[in-house]
Amino acid sequence: MCGRFAGYRNLDELQKIFPIDRSACEVAANYNVAPSQEILAIFRHQGQNWLDKFHWGLVPFWAKDPSIGNRMINARAETVAEKPSFKNAFKKRRCLIIADGFYEWKGPKGQKQPHFITLPDKKPFAFAGLWETWGKEDQKTLYKSYAIITTKACKAVCDIHHRMPVILKPTAYK
Repeated sequence: MCGRFAGYRNLDELQKIFPIDRSACEVAANYNVAPSQEILAIFRHQGQNWLDKFHWGLVPFWAKDPSIGNRMINARAETVAEKPSFKNAFKKRRCLIIADGFYEWKGPKGQKQPHFITLPDKKPFAFAGLWETWGKEDQKTLYKSYAIITTKACKAVCDIHHRMPVILKPTAYK
């Protein structure tokens, strides 16, 4: 599971690492990104890689209300291609979600302690993500949202939590 993460690089730093052709937003540090907040994602639009802010919590195009996204912050890698909420986005709308690290909690109930997990070299990385739009563009109700794809935790994380976000290798960014 991924319930919180951090991203604190500026646009110049991000452009050196990620395939960003155009930016449609301002880049600001956030050390405690929570579900329902807007955060940076790179997505393909009109043949270019765009950096923009998306709402964390995927709202499927068929939803009657965007509040459904509050329950859809993560998509399991094992079932993402099958679940009605995610399968359309998985086929057509994948994105990179930029992060410097993520948080997982460990300990007995009421005494859990956060652990901040980063790459060994401390460089920013990308989670695998899915995105959707909801609403009607001509009515100015267009709402862009995303979910982070999660998987079974790797050896370095499994003592803290049994699941983690899918962290992509730079060769997979394109």
